[in-house]
Amino acid sequence: MTGLTDITARIAAAAAEVDRDPADIELIAVSKVQPLARVEAVLEAGHRRFGENRVQEAQGKWPDLRDRYGEIDLHLIGPLQTNKVRAAMDLFDVIQTLDRNRLAVKIATEAQERGTCPGLYIQVNTGREKQKAGIDPDETDAFVNRCREEYDLPILGLMAIPPADEPATAHFDLLAQLAERNGLSGLSMGMSADFEEAIRYGATAVRVGSAIFGARVPGAATGG
Repeated sequence: MTGLTDITARIAAAAAEVDRDPADIELIAVSKVQPLARVEAVLEAGHRRFGENRVQEAQGKWPDLRDRYGEIDLHLIGPLQTNKVRAAMDLFDVIQTLDRNRLAVKIATEAQERGTCPGLYIQVNTGREKQKAGIDPDETDAFVNRCREEYDLPILGLMAIPPADEPATAHFDLLAQLAERNGLSGLSMGMSADFEEAIRYGATAVRVGSAIFGARVPGAATGG
């Protein structure tokens, strides 16, 4: 799988530049809206960590793939509606898009009933974009504390999607500062175009889709 091999090598090189161990950086292969054959090719190459944007699409794809390929670490990296929380917690190992109090309460309630909870990242709207989900940077400290102390949620770290029309590095730096201030080790940031910069700013998880799979093919993935 040429794309996967190339990205793995680039992660290792970016990590070496800042004296980091590449093993400390998770590569999340973003398989949303990808033909099943491409996903299977990456699985055949041995990769086992994937990201999906929609619960419904993931439901139509991953139960069968898990039956065939065994243990897979599946991350939800798209918006989560409160009415999909139960389905998401059935399917995903990590939810990276905890972005509001109502969702935190819903996840906490479900987790209490189950006695277990996926790992969680809090999504921060570092660019304060009105159309984008995420906690305002100025409210992040209080929200992290509430999720930990009031809701007893397993917060692994912070996640961000920088504005497309701004240099990403300032947003990576801000997210890293917020995480450090709150004693969080997880930093999910960086995509196909900028994951190497994200690694230089401390990313522990990078979300790479098209650079691994090729251009997305809307309608080609199973599950709708």
